[in-house]
Parts: sequence; structure tokens; C-alpha cells
Amino acid sequence: MDDLFTMAAGNMMAPLAERMRPRSLADFIGQKHLVSPDSLLSRAIRTDKLGSCIFFGPPGTGKTTLASIIAETTHGAFAKMNAVTSGVADAKKLIDEARDRLKMYGKRTYLLLDECHRWNKAQSDCVLSAIEDGSIIFIGSTTENPYVSMTKAIVSRCRVFELKPLTDAEVETGLRRAIADKKNGYGNMKLTVTDDAIAHFVWAANGDLRSAYGSLELAVLSTPPDGEGRITVNAGIAEQSAQKKLLTVDETLYYDMLSAFCKSLRGSAPDAALYYAFRLIESGCDPMLIFRRLMAHAAEDVGLANTNALVVAVSACQAYERMGAPEGLIPLTEAIICVATSPKSNSVVVARDAAIKCVKESGDSVVPYQLRNYPENSPNNDGRRYVYPHDHGGYVRQEYMPDALVGRKFYYPKSEGDEPNIAAFMERIRRIEREKDKKN
Repeated sequence: MDDLFTMAAGNMMAPLAERMRPRSLADFIGQKHLVSPDSLLSRAIRTDKLGSCIFFGPPGTGKTTLASIIAETTHGAFAKMNAVTSGVADAKKLIDEARDRLKMYGKRTYLLLDECHRWNKAQSDCVLSAIEDGSIIFIGSTTENPYVSMTKAIVSRCRVFELKPLTDAEVETGLRRAIADKKNGYGNMKLTVTDDAIAHFVWAANGDLRSAYGSLELAVLSTPPDGEGRITVNAGIAEQSAQKKLLTVDETLYYDMLSAFCKSLRGSAPDAALYYAFRLIESGCDPMLIFRRLMAHAAEDVGLANTNALVVAVSACQAYERMGAPEGLIPLTEAIICVATSPKSNSVVVARDAAIKCVKESGDSVVPYQLRNYPENSPNNDGRRYVYPHDHGGYVRQEYMPDALVGRKFYYPKSEGDEPNIAAFMERIRRIEREKDKKN
């Protein structure tokens, strides 16, 4: 067994973020909506009545810390697994041990599963019965939205707690606490960290306290002391240690950002559309993903209200393919602004859906004889033959729909952008038809 000196030395060798991990809710930083004294989670932890739950949120927001606090305060046994490295056999062995422990000692087992979204259906199913009969209390932590990334059977048996990115003030609190802490931080060192340096660490962390601790630790360990043994971390050192703000997009956030981009285009909000597009690109997403959605929405949400929008979107995509970044991002910006600021009409989509619905409902309809691939002067039994519109000034009245669908309409022009011109053209055709009906 390790003595106290070995344990202390081992603790100081651990990363700063691990050393500064809170051991109680009183020391926990951020997530006031979850850990305030009167919150459900706080009451459940204090009374040791916490059921199966899932903590999800961005990195460095306290998911593992909350699980550790539960481990410190509960009277149950604790087992920890990582979904990346564990399999069905590992889970079954742990469950068997938990059931034996419950029968022999009446002691419940808490199963902490990091990266729980990584478990597949077979792995998730193996713990369902144990959760239901109370053999284990399941506690998962994940950066992915569990409602999307995990099996519904597991999520339905857990209470989900969402953690939010820490505020700048909360990250600063954590940093100053680490600088002053004499047991786990740098309180026993001759250390000066300037306010500008702390401000840069906070900015670069982007709500991730673990990232801020890592940057501070690198700055302290890599800065040589002066003649008096004092280490001074200034803004320049902080910039070298933290570099730029880390922009990350996990699978859930990716789809949320892409959804926000599409809805901003549809909502005629060019500034928001540009923000989401470049937020994705700066996080490493392929700009072609943006182009594909841009072209789709140029047809879906702008459509015939401004047919030039699709032309601009396609041309911008071709320009990017030829130029690449960064020059190709200029036509991308132009196309985003064009689509977002164009008048909106979804008449194309409405017409498509109506046509597809009609096709499915009507079955096999016979093509009118005069439209078939027959010689033009070959009439059918009713004497009908195809009439060439250009011989009659560009339009001549004749039936194009199958006999069973005569009169069906799918496209209805709207009043936005260029579509009134289309509506006027269609009305002119109907007027010609009405005049011929009067003559007949």
C-alpha cells in the first residue's frame, strides 16, 4: 500500500485539471441550474437517492466531476468504465458482481460510463435489465446529445441533465483558485500571472475549464524563473501557451449548426447565415457541405421568386472548386448573401410534393394519344392529334394530362419576387382558353 508521501507525490504529478477537480458540490464551479442547494440533483445527491442519469454537455463543463462527487458522497459501490474500451463481456461481468453485492450486502452499485454515446445497441441492451431491476444505478457522461446519439431504451430509463459552457467569469474563478491553492495548485510557488494573461486564458478556453487549466499549467511549467525564483506569466506567454480559441463541432453540434444555417437562409437573415457557415468552416468542416445546402435552399426556399439565386449558388460552388480557399470563400459569401436576401417562395417544393402524391395515388395513368411517340399526323380513334404550339404563336390549347387527371394542378405561383410574372403568364393562357370556350 502506498504511504502518504507516495500518494501526495503521485497527486502532484497529476495534471492540474485533475488536481483541481472539486470533491463536493460546494466547490463546484458553474452549472448553477443543476447544483444550486434546492435543485433536484443536489437534493438527490445529499439524500443518496439519485437514480440512473446522463450528464451531457461540452468538454470541460463538469460532467466527470459531478460523477466523482456522487462517488464521494454515496454509500454505494462504484465502478467506472469507458465506452470506447469496454465491451459486452466487461459490462456483464460488472453486472453479475453488482447483483451479488446487492444480494449479499444490500449495497447498490453505481456504474459510471464515460463517452456513453459510443456504446452500440448490443452493449446498451446488456445493461437494460440491470437498470430496471435496480441492480445498478447507471450514470453516463457524454458530449453528444443522448436523445440523438444513444438508444431510446437507455435514455427513457434515465434522467438527463444538460451542462452548459462555463461563463468567462466562472473560468476566471477556476484559474484564480488554481493559482492561489496551496494544496493542489500553485499557491506555494513564487508565481505571478498578469490580468492580461488570465484574460487570454479565459478567452481561449471558450467555456472549457479543463482547457484553461491545461493552458495555465503549460505556461507555468515552461516559463523559467527569474533570479529571485519567481515565475511571471504575462500576456505574451499566455498567447503562446493557449494559442487561439479552440472551435470544435461534435456530431450533435454539427447538425444544430447546419440546421441554424438553413433556417437563417430561409428566414432572410444573412448575418446569421454567414456566422453559422463560417463557424462550421473554421471548425474544420468541408465548405462543400455548405455549398450543397446553399444550392438546395436556393431552389427550395427561393425558387421561382428569384431564379438567379440558384445560378449564383451553383456558380459560387464551381468557383470554389477551381480556386479553393481562401479566395473561393468570397463567392461563397456572395452566394449566401444572395440566397438569404432573395424573396422567398416554396411553390417549387409544394408543386413537387403534390405531383409525387398524385403519382402515388393515381397509379398507372395512360398517356394521351396525341402526346405519345407516334407520327404527328397519326390521329387516334377520337381524331385527336398533337398540335405544334409554335404554329399558333407559342401556345395552343390541348390536353397534356392523362384523361383520369384532367384539371389537376400542382403549381400555384406566389406573390413574391418574379413569380407574379409567372402568374400573369398563366392567367394570359387561361384567358385565351376562356375566349376559345366562348367561341365554341
